[in-house]
Amino acid sequence: MEANTSIIELIQHLEKRLANGDYKDAVHKIKLMTTRDMILEMISK
Repeated sequence: MEANTSIIELIQHLEKRLANGDYKDAVHKIKLMTTRDMILEMISK
């Protein structure tokens, strides 16, 4: 990912990785989900 990636692109990238099973293990999946959820929470306020 490039340094100037927008927040929307980042969320889309996380969603794509989760949907495709592109993670190492269950712990890595949870980290990706937490990252996505925290970003969404931060931008919704």
